[in-house]
Amino acid sequence: MKKLLFFGILITTISSCATEKLNLSPLTSNFYSESKGSDNHSESGKSIEINIKKNVNASEISNLISTFPTFKSNSINEEVTSLKYSLQNYLYAIESKNIAGKNRAIKSFEKSYKKIQKLRSNLGKDDDEVLNRYLVRLKTNISVIEDSLKGN
Repeated sequence: MKKLLFFGILITTISSCATEKLNLSPLTSNFYSESKGSDNHSESGKSIEINIKKNVNASEISNLISTFPTFKSNSINEEVTSLKYSLQNYLYAIESKNIAGKNRAIKSFEKSYKKIQKLRSNLGKDDDEVLNRYLVRLKTNISVIEDSLKGN
């Protein structure tokens, strides 16, 4: 009886303890830690000087990635997935101060953005408005980050 009581208390204690939620944010602290220690400069010698973790626009991009809605069109959903992947790579590249990676991610983002613009004609009015809001917010935040990287 004592063993049963002991195991009951043990299981209750273990299952009731607070646990951390899994963090799937593209801004995790150790995701690219191995790249930080080596070369933080591009071929041209410039480095990215921005604290991405404290940047409001990067946080907004991260939030938009995680809350992007699903649409009725499979082709738009596939392209949105590609767009989100490009945005995550963009944030990772900035965090690891990888200018070449940042530029590749921007080109990939622009390519997906253009495809989504072409596919928008197949959406209903409400879905089109929602998609447009997300795309405008993403482009605005990227523009602000790019301006801050350039020193403007």
